[in-house]
Amino acid sequence: MLVLGLSGGFSREDVELTPDIQDNFFHDAAACLLRDGHVLAAVEQERLNRIKQTTKFPARAVRACLAEAGVTLADVDRISYYFREDFLDAQLHMQYMNNPDIPVVYSRELVRRRLAEELGTDFPADRISYTPHHLAHATATFAHSGMSEALVVVIDARGDDESWTFYRGTESGLEQLTTHSVMHSLGRLYLIGTAMLGYKMGDEYKVMGLAPYGDPERYRPAFDGCYTLRDKGAFDLDLGALLPAFAMNGFTWRRRGEGFGQDHKDFAAALQETVERITLHALTHWREATGLGDLCLSGGVAHNCTMNGKVLRSGLFDRVFVHPASHDAGAALGAALAADDQRDRAPKQLHAANWGPGIGNRDQIRTELLAWEPLVEFEECDDIVARTADLLADGSVVAWVQGRSEFGPRALGNRSILADPRPKENQTRINAMIKMRESFRPFAPVVTTEAAEKYFEIPSAEGNFDFMSFVLPVREEHRAALGAVTHVDGTARVQVVDPAANPRFSELVTRFGDRTGVPVLLNTSFNNHAEPIVQNVRDALATYLTTGLDRLVIGDFLVRRKDKPGRPALETCTVVLPAAVRLAESVQHDGSRRVVTHELFFALAKGKRRTVSPEAYAVLSRTDSQTPIGTLTDELRTELHQLWQDRFIAIVPC
Repeated sequence: MLVLGLSGGFSREDVELTPDIQDNFFHDAAACLLRDGHVLAAVEQERLNRIKQTTKFPARAVRACLAEAGVTLADVDRISYYFREDFLDAQLHMQYMNNPDIPVVYSRELVRRRLAEELGTDFPADRISYTPHHLAHATATFAHSGMSEALVVVIDARGDDESWTFYRGTESGLEQLTTHSVMHSLGRLYLIGTAMLGYKMGDEYKVMGLAPYGDPERYRPAFDGCYTLRDKGAFDLDLGALLPAFAMNGFTWRRRGEGFGQDHKDFAAALQETVERITLHALTHWREATGLGDLCLSGGVAHNCTMNGKVLRSGLFDRVFVHPASHDAGAALGAALAADDQRDRAPKQLHAANWGPGIGNRDQIRTELLAWEPLVEFEECDDIVARTADLLADGSVVAWVQGRSEFGPRALGNRSILADPRPKENQTRINAMIKMRESFRPFAPVVTTEAAEKYFEIPSAEGNFDFMSFVLPVREEHRAALGAVTHVDGTARVQVVDPAANPRFSELVTRFGDRTGVPVLLNTSFNNHAEPIVQNVRDALATYLTTGLDRLVIGDFLVRRKDKPGRPALETCTVVLPAAVRLAESVQHDGSRRVVTHELFFALAKGKRRTVSPEAYAVLSRTDSQTPIGTLTDELRTELHQLWQDRFIAIVPC
C-alpha cells in the first residue's frame, strides 16, 4: 500500500491563496511517501523552493518523493493530510470571509486541484483522508521509537483545538489520556516570548541559545504570575497576562536588529525555565499515574533540546525518544503512518532519517561541477574521508554533502558544515563569516559512539542521541578543550553518530580523532542566513560561493573556489529571478521633485523586500529573465553579489 502524507498550506508556488494570508498559515510544508509503513522518501518543500518554513502547497516535495520511489501519483493508494478536515475548512472559511471576491474552495478540492495543476493527475476525492494533528505527531514518534509501550506526549503551539495531548502507546495503537486546549499552550507562550525578544516564528531556537547567558531569577516572579500548577499534572496558563506583567515590570521589548541587553538574556532564561517547570510538572504526574517508564515526545516544543535534556536527566523515565522531525513537517509522516493500515507495528527504533533526494551519481555530480568551472576547480579523491579529515585537522571549515538529505530541521552528516571543535574562535568565526548571525549562537558537537561518555555526561536514562535532540553537560575536564561547541553554561547539544546508520560520516569523525586525539567535530547545518539547508549540488555551490567556507566536499569531489571567498568572478554568469521574487517600481512626489523607488520583493505573506539601484533594476527587468552579467560595472556586480547572498536573485554560469 502506497500512502502519501502531506503538510503545508494550499497556495500555489507563484501566488498566495488570498492576498492577506498569514505568514504562518499551515507552515512546514512537506511530503512523505510510505509503502506498507516503510518510508520511501520524505522531504520538506523549503528544501526545494528555498523559502524557510514555507506555507506553500508541497507540490515540489510530492514530485520529489514520487521520483525517488520511481512511481507516479496514479500508483498512490491514499493521501493523508495532517489536520482534521473540519478544522482546515474552518480556517479556509475565515480567509474567504475576509476576501469575498475569491471563490470558496475547501481543502479536499484544493488538494486535488494543486495535484492536477502540478502533476496532471486527477486524484480521486474519496482517497484523500485526514489525520488529527496531534495524532499525526504521536503516531510518527511512537512508531519510530522502538518502544512496545510508552507515554506519548505531543506539545506544540496548536494542533486542531489542542496544545498538549497525552497518549498511552501500545502495539495495538494509541489511547488518548488527556488534552490541554490552546489556552494552555506552551508553544504559544514561547512564541510570544520570542516576539518580545525581537524574533519571529521559527526563531525559537535562538531564544533557547540566548537563555544560558541570563539569570532566570530576575523575571521569575513575572512569569510565575502567569501560570498556576494544579493537581494531577494540570496547570492554568494565562497568556493574556504575559504582556501586561512585563509592561508593569519595566521590561523593554527588543526591536529586531537591536543588540541584546542583560534584561533580554534574563528574560530568555526565565522563559526557558518556565517551559521546563510546567513540562516536568505534567510529565511527573503522568509517569506516576500510568506507570509507563518510557517516553516519546513530539510537536514543535519537542525541538527544545534544553528542555529535553532536563527531562532525560530528571530520572523520571528509563528511555526517552524525541522524533527528529517533531515540527509540523514530521506530521506529514505521521499522517501517512496513521492512514496506512497495512504497516508493520513491530517496534523498530529509528537511527537515521536520510529520506530526501540524493545528489546524484558520480557522473552526474561531475557534470554539474563542470558547468561551474568558471568559478570553481575540483578533483575526485580516492579517499575523500582522509582528505577531509586532514583539512579539518589543519583548521579548514568544510561543507560536507553526501547521499540523501535528512528529513527534519537539523543537518546530521549529509548536509553539514564541519570544523575543528577545539578552538573557541571557530564559534565566532563560523557565526560571522558563514551564518552571518549573532555570536552567542552555539554549535553542536558530533562524537563517535565509543567516545561519547568520555566527553559528555551521558545520563543513565537512555536517549536517542542520533538527532541532536538533547542538551547535556560537557564533562568539566573537556570544556576548555571543546571550546567551539561548549556553550556558556558548560553544555552542548550532543549528536552521537552511529556507524551502522551513517558509515562515512562516522568514519570521518573517527579519522579526525586519529589525527587530533579528539574524535569530535563541530557540526552545523549547511546554509547561510537567508535560506534553508542546501538540497542539491547547485544549492551547495551557491552557498559555498557566497560565504567564507574554505572547502566544499560533494560525494567524492573536493571543490575549491577560484576567486577570493565571498566574491566570485561573475562575468561568465547569468542572473535569474527565483519564482517567488517580483520587481516593483513606485513613484512619489516630494514637492516638485519626482522620486522613483525600485524594489525586489518576495510575493509571500510578509515577504522580505530590498531597494535596488536603477541600474540593477534595469538589468533584472530584461524580458528574457536570464540576464548575462557580462561587462557590468564593479559597483553593479557588487550589488548583484549581495542580492545573491541574500537570495533575492540566483546567479548561475551561462
